[in-house]
Amino acid sequence: MTIFIAQRSAADVHRTVLVQAAPTIEETRYLLQLARSEDSIAGVVGWVPLDSPDAVEIIDEFVHEPKFKGVRPMLQDIPDDTWIEHAPREDAIACLIDLDLAFDALIFGRHIPSLIKFAERYPKLRIVIDHGAKPPIRDGIERAWQAWADGIAQLAKLPQLLHCKLSGLATEAQPGWYADTLEPYVAHLVEHFGPHRLMWGSDWPVLDLNGSYADWHTMARHLTSHLGPAHQDAIFGGNTRAFYRL
Repeated sequence: MTIFIAQRSAADVHRTVLVQAAPTIEETRYLLQLARSEDSIAGVVGWVPLDSPDAVEIIDEFVHEPKFKGVRPMLQDIPDDTWIEHAPREDAIACLIDLDLAFDALIFGRHIPSLIKFAERYPKLRIVIDHGAKPPIRDGIERAWQAWADGIAQLAKLPQLLHCKLSGLATEAQPGWYADTLEPYVAHLVEHFGPHRLMWGSDWPVLDLNGSYADWHTMARHLTSHLGPAHQDAIFGGNTRAFYRL
């Protein structure tokens, strides 16, 4: 945690939202414990087994923590790509909506059709797409662009104000990524979600496998600089505060 705070401070990022990395209740309790003692942690997105009979009970436990802001079921790691269509309990999703909690969708492009069906079923659920739906950047724009680009356009048209995180792109790129590598993907996300529905994220510590906090933050600032200060302020803070109710 000390290393993370140092990197974040060097980039002039003052507060952060912690997002779960393990599909366990214990890890979410640990993150909430950290948040109690660290003022710079503005919120926590935890893990809840949304297909479990005790899902509502677990949500009710976590929501007593003022920094508990949402859930992420880690769809990318579930063997069934259609899980989100049929597995989550309706009472659990209704509980998220009633409590005004957010839903982080950690997906690849192959999950988009099922996520669209889920989002259309629950139009009042606040959803954010993590890591720009993880485009296969390392495969090259000629081979892997179109399916991802079309999926992003479909997601952005959903009836609710769906948001998307400007994060994870460096992680999905080949080592030695640079501005020209990431620019088409950033531009496509800006085009379809707009500066008022994008939220910058670090993807730390996974980011360390293929870059650094400082390099990605600087690059994201550079690739959105044409939008102007007000829109950059929204992407790099304001939208996150509003979406997660910080």
